[in-house]
Amino acid sequence: MLNIPWIQKRLQKAHHLTFSLYAALVAFGTYSCMYAFRKPFTSGIFEGITFLGIDYKIWLVITQTIGYACSKFYGIRFIAEMKGHSRARNIMILILISWISLLCFAIVPSPYNIIFLFFNGFPLGMIWGLVFSYLEGRRSTEFMGAVLSISFIFSSGFVKSVGKMAVVNWHVTEFWMPFITGLVFIVPILIFILLLEQIPPPSVADEQLRTKRAPMNKQDRKSFLQMFLPGLILLIASYILLTMLRDMRDNFAADIWKDLGYGAQAGIFMQTEVPVSIAIIAIMSLLVFVKNNFHAFMLNHLIVIAGFMIALVSTLLFKQHRIDPVWWMTLTGLGLYMGYIPFNCIFFERLIAVFKYVSNVGFIIYVADSFGYLGSVGVMLFKNFSGVSLSWSQFFMDAVLSVSVTGIVMMIASSWYFKKKYEAVNNKNDVTVSGEVQMAA
Repeated sequence: MLNIPWIQKRLQKAHHLTFSLYAALVAFGTYSCMYAFRKPFTSGIFEGITFLGIDYKIWLVITQTIGYACSKFYGIRFIAEMKGHSRARNIMILILISWISLLCFAIVPSPYNIIFLFFNGFPLGMIWGLVFSYLEGRRSTEFMGAVLSISFIFSSGFVKSVGKMAVVNWHVTEFWMPFITGLVFIVPILIFILLLEQIPPPSVADEQLRTKRAPMNKQDRKSFLQMFLPGLILLIASYILLTMLRDMRDNFAADIWKDLGYGAQAGIFMQTEVPVSIAIIAIMSLLVFVKNNFHAFMLNHLIVIAGFMIALVSTLLFKQHRIDPVWWMTLTGLGLYMGYIPFNCIFFERLIAVFKYVSNVGFIIYVADSFGYLGSVGVMLFKNFSGVSLSWSQFFMDAVLSVSVTGIVMMIASSWYFKKKYEAVNNKNDVTVSGEVQMAA
C-alpha cells in the first residue's frame, strides 16, 4: 500500500552515494518531525504553576521521560523482533497516539493533564529503533546514522524555537503550544515516512562488509548479552551518564538560558545547536572512510572519551569566567553529543560488524536506552525531591564536573576489554584454520 515502484526501482539502480544521501535525508526528516511531538513543551516555562509544592514543568518533564523510559524497556523486545513490512505503519500509529495525547494535554486542565505526557512519551520512544532499522548494516551506515543523529541536536532546538514562536508571535497558550507545533509538522512527517518506506534492504555487498541483520528472539538476545556482558556493562554505564547530562541540558535548556540571562531570545536554541550539528556530522561521517571495523570501533571509544573531555574542560573554563554562556552551552553540547550520538547508531553497528554476530542494532540500543532514561528520571527525581536548592544551570554545571571523569575511566576500560575480546576471538579462529589446514594436508 505504501510502495512507490518508480522510486524503489531508481533507488535499487542508484549510485551508492546517491542512495546514501536519499536514505540519510528522509531518515533525518522523519526523526526531526518526530521531535515536534516530543520537545516543544520544554520551551515553555509554565511560570507560577505548581503541584504538590513542585514546579509544574518538572512534573511534565519527569512524566514524559518516565513514559519514554518505559517505552525503551518495552522496545528491547518490540524493536528486536520487528519485521520490516510493518515498520512504516507502526511509525504512523505511534505518532498519531502521541499527537492525540498532546490534544488531551491542551484540553484537560492542570494538574490533571500531567498524565498525558506519559502517553505522549511512550509511543515516541520506539520511533528511533524503527527509523534506524532502515539504515543499519550498510557500507555507509556511519554517514546515514550521523545525519539521522544530528536530528537530536538540530531538531530539538528548531522545534523549541517554533514552540516559542507560537507562544510569543502567534499568542498560543503554553498548554496548546505542543499540539499546535505538532500540527505544523503532521503532513511533513507523513511524507517522510512514505519516502522512508521506499528504501530497499541491505545488498549482498553490505552484508559481506557489515554482517547480516536479522530479528532476534529471546534466546538470541540472551546469547548476545552473555557473550559481551562485561564490556556492555561499561558501555551502558557510560551511556547512562551521557543520557543524564544530555537530557538535563535538553529538557531544561529554557530554564538554563533564563538563569544565564538569555530567556527572552527565541533564537538562542538554534544559535548553539546548529554549530554543534555541523561539527557532529563532520566527525561521525569521517568514520565511513575507516573500512576496518575494529579500528573504527576503537575510534568510537576515542570520540566518546574526547566528548567527555570537552564537556569537562569547557565547564571548568566557564566556572572560572574564561568563556561566556553561549560558548559554554555550545561546547558542552558538542562534548555530550560527541559521546551520545555514537551510542545511538555507530557504536553498536561496528560492534556487530567486528565480531560478525548476526543480530540487529536496535536490540542493544534499546537495552542501553532503557537504562539511560531510567538514570535520567532518577536525576530529575533527586534534583526535585531531595531538597537540593540549586538552579538548573548550577546543577547542570556540577553534574558535568561530577560524572565526566568517571565516564572517561569507564570508556578506557571498555576499549581494553573489547581489544582483549577481539584478540581472543581472532586467536581462536587462527587455531581453527590452522587445524583444518593440517587435517587437509
